[in-house]
Amino acid sequence: MQTARTVVASTVVNLRDLGGIALSRDRRVRQSVLFRSGQLSELDPENDRAIAALGIRTVVDLRTADERRWAPDRLPHRSRLFVADVLGDHPGVAPSRLRSLLADPDGARRALGGGRAEELFADTYRKMVLSPGAAAAYRAFLETAADPRARPLLFHCTAGKDRTGWAAAVLLMILGAPRATVRADFLGVNPAVRAAFAPQVARFLDGGGDPAVAAAVIEVRPRYLDAALDAMDERWGGLEGYVRDGLRVPGAVLERLREGLVISG
Repeated sequence: MQTARTVVASTVVNLRDLGGIALSRDRRVRQSVLFRSGQLSELDPENDRAIAALGIRTVVDLRTADERRWAPDRLPHRSRLFVADVLGDHPGVAPSRLRSLLADPDGARRALGGGRAEELFADTYRKMVLSPGAAAAYRAFLETAADPRARPLLFHCTAGKDRTGWAAAVLLMILGAPRATVRADFLGVNPAVRAAFAPQVARFLDGGGDPAVAAAVIEVRPRYLDAALDAMDERWGGLEGYVRDGLRVPGAVLERLREGLVISG
């Protein structure tokens, strides 16, 4: 099953093109118009030719204000920044503190040991579906992605796996992808994220950190996506109710997304 295509860039981690993902037997996501990644704080717009070649017009930053202050994005040339803070209602939850958690093995063990890390991440995914602030952020993301003048568009959080993962999942479902395809694409980021965070994880383990905690923090897991999907189904009865009543995305925006991002073949 095809997932987002990896784009090899020298200064941006976990960069992927959603184009080419199969939505049905004869429909796919349009290529080279919608990208996802980790944060752009290390981007070298002068020398990273892979990024320059994408022609990015809009960067959607899903991170909190603290994350943006600690590691501000460096933008591709001639692109604009759009902030859509998913966890502004809950700025202290784990996905917004990845690097600080890995920098404190003892604190991570106390806070996240004994299986608590996976539970906390699953709870964060529920918050990403149920909180009003997250709904406003994801609505803004979808409205921006629907604007042809904003594309090619790149959206990201810190590692490009949690907030970005749910954004991609919702978008793919709106475009018509079955949940099996959404799940495969969601889990497909794990090799890139493990590679990107390998130095921090090595220091964490050398400092006595719990490998189970590190894995739960760095990876995305089926349980995380299931927590979001279950919250969506329980509160709104599925995608249609979530998009209409939870995100309050106008029907015209959904039409523009499908018209602009779905191709035959």
